[in-house]
Amino acid sequence: MKYTTKISQITSLDELPGAWTREDYLELLKRFDFPDGDTLKNEDPKEYLYMAIADREPAEAAAILLDYRLSEFLNEGQISQIAYDMQLDKISEEYPEISLHHQLANINQLLYKAFNGKFPHVKTSVIAFETTPETNLDTLLTKELALKALAGGLSDRSLMKRLFEDHLAGQAVFEEAEAIVWELKPLGNARYQLTTSEYWLSDADFDQLEFESDVVESPLPAETE
Repeated sequence: MKYTTKISQITSLDELPGAWTREDYLELLKRFDFPDGDTLKNEDPKEYLYMAIADREPAEAAAILLDYRLSEFLNEGQISQIAYDMQLDKISEEYPEISLHHQLANINQLLYKAFNGKFPHVKTSVIAFETTPETNLDTLLTKELALKALAGGLSDRSLMKRLFEDHLAGQAVFEEAEAIVWELKPLGNARYQLTTSEYWLSDADFDQLEFESDVVESPLPAETE
């Protein structure tokens, strides 16, 4: 099916709004042994958390945040290793489990702010676009279909296009789309807002802002016996 797409804005963010709630900040203040965190009723706990984080060694601070957000997916040894590696490399872009990239990026961005740039600078892309299919106007735009619709404007230099060319063309199952796209928000009148890592999609990846794409849904995953 052919989709007609127009990108209206691509924004690069140092920090994703809503990634951390006030409740997160207060709980983390406890984990960083910050005294009287519960008394901050009328104050912004984020600034106090920055101070509490900066009082720790970088790897120790990273491990506390990793344990808070990802202990369900990572064991103690993995957390310790990632906490060290995060100071040197963009782990939120390089970690083999793409499903963890979103939370790793949120943790990295918090550490980057608290330590004034001691951690690598990772950014988030927010893409505002409008897309309509040639037929079946009621088709639900999934994360997979959104990436395929946007693929028509990607340059050949794009990492997304180079790594997932067959997936974008509908020739391979594109399960990774669910993890690559952190959020796909419908805005009405065929308009959407897509959030992902700048690693996957950025302003530099597009050589067109208005384009058409031939969107083919992926084949069904093979059944395992």
